[in-house]
Amino acid sequence: MNPKSIVLVASVSIFKDDHVFIIKESKPTAVHQWNFPSGHIEYGENILSAALREVKEETGYEVKLTHTTGVYNFNSSMDNQVILFHFTAEISGGALRLEEEGIIDSQWIKLKELALLEDGELREVGVLRPIIRQLQKRAFYPIQVFNETLGIR
Repeated sequence: MNPKSIVLVASVSIFKDDHVFIIKESKPTAVHQWNFPSGHIEYGENILSAALREVKEETGYEVKLTHTTGVYNFNSSMDNQVILFHFTAEISGGALRLEEEGIIDSQWIKLKELALLEDGELREVGVLRPIIRQLQKRAFYPIQVFNETLGIR
C-alpha cells in the first residue's frame, strides 16, 4: 500500500458477558500490540461483509454485528488517512483459530482492564482510546444506518 493513501477499515469488538475480545498482533507496524479484530475493506466489498470477513479470518469466529460505535478518521503510523468503521458483535458460531500470519495471541478482557493498558500496548492508540471510551459508555448506534445506506435488507 502506498503511503499517504486513504484506507477503509472495518473493526469489531466482540462481546461475551462483561468481556471484550482482543488480539495481539505481530505485524511490522504493530509489533506485540493489542487491537480489535480488523482489517481493510476490499474494493467493491460491503462494509458489513468486510467486518464479518475480517473477524472470521483473524479469529475463526463467526459473529452477528449488533451495533456501531461510529466512524473514526485518523492518520495511521504509516501516514495513511484511515477511515475506520467500528462495530460491536456477539459470537454466533465458529471456534477460536487465530490467523497464523500476524496474530500471536488473544484474550477476553474486561473493558475496565482494557482501558488501563499502556499506550504502547495498543495499536493506533489515538483511535483505540476513543473507541474504548465509547464502549465503556455503551454509546452504541443502530447498525441499520449502514443497512439503509448500503441498500441491504
